[in-house]
Amino acid sequence: MINANLNGSEDEDFARFIVNIKRATSIDLSQYKENQMRRRLTTLRSKYGYATFAEYFNAITSEARLRNEFLDRMTINVSEFWRNPNRWQVLKDKFLPQMIKESPRLNIWSAACSTGEEPYTLGMILDSLDVLDRTALIATDIDEGVLAKAKEGVYLERSLRDVPAEYKSKYFTSAEGAFKISERLKKAVKYQKQNLLLDNFGDKYDLIVCRNVMIYFTEEAKHVLYGKFARALKPGGLLFVGSTEQIFSPAQYGLETADTFFYRRTI
Repeated sequence: MINANLNGSEDEDFARFIVNIKRATSIDLSQYKENQMRRRLTTLRSKYGYATFAEYFNAITSEARLRNEFLDRMTINVSEFWRNPNRWQVLKDKFLPQMIKESPRLNIWSAACSTGEEPYTLGMILDSLDVLDRTALIATDIDEGVLAKAKEGVYLERSLRDVPAEYKSKYFTSAEGAFKISERLKKAVKYQKQNLLLDNFGDKYDLIVCRNVMIYFTEEAKHVLYGKFARALKPGGLLFVGSTEQIFSPAQYGLETADTFFYRRTI
């Protein structure tokens, strides 16, 4: 959490910015790792010549372009298809077939989905297993700008570098130097805005995928979120996290390790 014993005008300026952002947007920056977030936002503030966070706050609340860039920088929107391919292969070969046997209809959530690469990767895998049509696949993010890009479904070639050739040819078409996702996958994913720290979660999910996001939160925020994710899973459901987000002592959340970066709800 942000240090309550702030010294100096710069610390006070940033602390007021955190309070003002929370009041204006319900986004609690104090739940993010302070040094990383402050460095990132200071760079963004300085880019436009604002000497203080007070000046920057006034600018982003009055100008949509600056506000959208602030959200984009704050939410670390870095994503690509099939990131860490071997983990997706484990999901496809080991866990999804088991889920398919046990559930007539799958309920899957891609949390903090950014520009859609992750839920569309899920869609490709589900379609290859012939269960896309009996899967409720939702994807959420706090940033409306990235959700709009996800719904558009147009990507630069670098985002596709790990997509297996058979999937690339089946689910993408070339479009003016970029690649467009198939309409079948676009229709399969339901996108919606969500603040993970503030909003309630759904429940009875077979699978929740939240990767490469938790590393930016404080330990206190991670503890809250892992508990919320665990409660949102149905018994036996899986939480799939990123390659730098191993959960230590998963039992405290009612989870157990099912495989590397996969955790199963036990209760």
